[in-house]
Amino acid sequence: MINIKENLELNTLNHSCAHLMAQAIKHLYPQAKFWVGPVIDDGFYYDMDLNGAVIKEEDFEKIEKEMKKISKDGKRIVRIEISKQEALEMFKDDEYKIDLINNLPDDQVISAYKQGDYIDLCRGPHVESVKEIKYFKLLKASGAYYKGDCNNKMLQRVYGVCFKTQEDLDKQLYLIEEARKRDHRKLGKELELFMFDESAPGMPYMLPKGLVIYNTLVDFWRKEHNENGYLEFSAPMLNMSSLWKTSGHWDHYKEDMFVMEDADGATQALKPMSCPNAIMVYKNKIRSYKDLPLRFCDVDAIHRNEGSASLHGLLRVRVFHQDDSHNFIRQDQIFDEITSILKMAHHFYNIFGLTFTPYLSTRPDDFMGDIEKWDDAEAKLMEVLDKNFGHDGWVLNPKDGAFYGPKIDLKMQDALGREWQMGTIQLDYQLPERFDITYVDSDGSKVRPVMVHRTIYGSLERFIGLLIEQFAGHFPLWIAPRQVSVLPVNNEYHLQYAKKVYDELKKAGIRVELDDREEKLGYRIRDNQIKKVNYQVVVGDQERDNETVKVRKFDAQEQTTYTLNEFVALLKNEIETKAR
Repeated sequence: MINIKENLELNTLNHSCAHLMAQAIKHLYPQAKFWVGPVIDDGFYYDMDLNGAVIKEEDFEKIEKEMKKISKDGKRIVRIEISKQEALEMFKDDEYKIDLINNLPDDQVISAYKQGDYIDLCRGPHVESVKEIKYFKLLKASGAYYKGDCNNKMLQRVYGVCFKTQEDLDKQLYLIEEARKRDHRKLGKELELFMFDESAPGMPYMLPKGLVIYNTLVDFWRKEHNENGYLEFSAPMLNMSSLWKTSGHWDHYKEDMFVMEDADGATQALKPMSCPNAIMVYKNKIRSYKDLPLRFCDVDAIHRNEGSASLHGLLRVRVFHQDDSHNFIRQDQIFDEITSILKMAHHFYNIFGLTFTPYLSTRPDDFMGDIEKWDDAEAKLMEVLDKNFGHDGWVLNPKDGAFYGPKIDLKMQDALGREWQMGTIQLDYQLPERFDITYVDSDGSKVRPVMVHRTIYGSLERFIGLLIEQFAGHFPLWIAPRQVSVLPVNNEYHLQYAKKVYDELKKAGIRVELDDREEKLGYRIRDNQIKKVNYQVVVGDQERDNETVKVRKFDAQEQTTYTLNEFVALLKNEIETKAR
């Protein structure tokens, strides 16, 4: 799926289409007033106040018809520049525009775009003429609080998308529909994987079947990290503000932290990341150069005080579990350590059919520490990327590094071609300095280690959300919460043998369910398909008499008969090889 926001040509076209839609709505709803209408990854939207009227999806056809009429008229789109006072006079009857204008500097030159009888404030750019805006589709309507504040008036938001050709539009609409079917929020509810409750906004409950996926991912992570010399630890959820002041998070990240006072009046904060805790573990004893690299990993819960408007299922939450590791290394180990992390990431992602592109995020404006050390860290990351991916195999992402160091972000492509930010590798010279950590070198001198912050999954909750959409809820057998369902044809005659099959599969470590509901077999088969069960085992007279099982794989019509031992061996092989 194309990221429209990052494609300059499509960004301009969709920005222009947003104005075309607003003009059409103004014709049909003369009382309409408009707030903002930005381009987003998959199209555009406009927030509007219709003074009591409501736009529903059944109204889209008449709006699109009016948009096409305006487009055929072919008016030029003209940019005009006005002063703040002129803008205030031009939009004096529109409280939303007045608010926008009043928040601009007095000497600001303000741009607006005019097309026929419609004009609106906008930075631009736009296409030359409305006749270039031909292939569009309105997608959905929803509510949106003015300025994203629940204390303000609820406005209407209408989404749309626009492309250069009908073919490209049709392709995007197909992918949008596929994304809707795969929406992890919808499937998570249907498959009983997770839930939310208003008593804990942005904090997911992992239901039993969802926790199976979580635990299986962590078990795999734990095994792989143990084999690669990582040491797992766990640390407090709550730390005194002094720790966060030393790390720099208090100055750079406090607004995103949950801050509170303890019973004695001391200020504390729930940890938004684990780096200072890993440093405390490092400082627990004297370290030698022979100890390095030291790799301290954890999957503790971390909390971030995200705004309610940004919350989105499992993909954007306020509490999540991150597969953190903080690796303490010598200067001469930087290249090999980061290369080994990249290889581990490739191994993890490849199992799920995911590929990634590395992005090098460099020094932000609010950086901490010496520029010389930043330059050195960035140069070392560039060297790793060039040698592992070639000069054209990675993307530069200026000024998006962490405040304490540059980083390599691993952005993955899913089954629909969407890009997701998951793993990250950060090279940090600053925190070892601020916490005054050292190791004893071969000559007895104290030397400052380098710190590498890294995640592979990133947020486990977000990774599970991604996997739900990647596999459309039908997980590979090894992580599937519903691996096998056993269905007796008739409970009176076949339930006893079905229970025997169930017991043998359970004994073999298979996640199996016995579906002995008093429903017709066809209904139960369809229901297990909806629940994305990997294998359905149907047992009737023939299977009972021959002590076999008739197996139907998910989304397949054909059935195959096995002995029970053969079927168990097939399942174990598929689980052990982590087949997709």
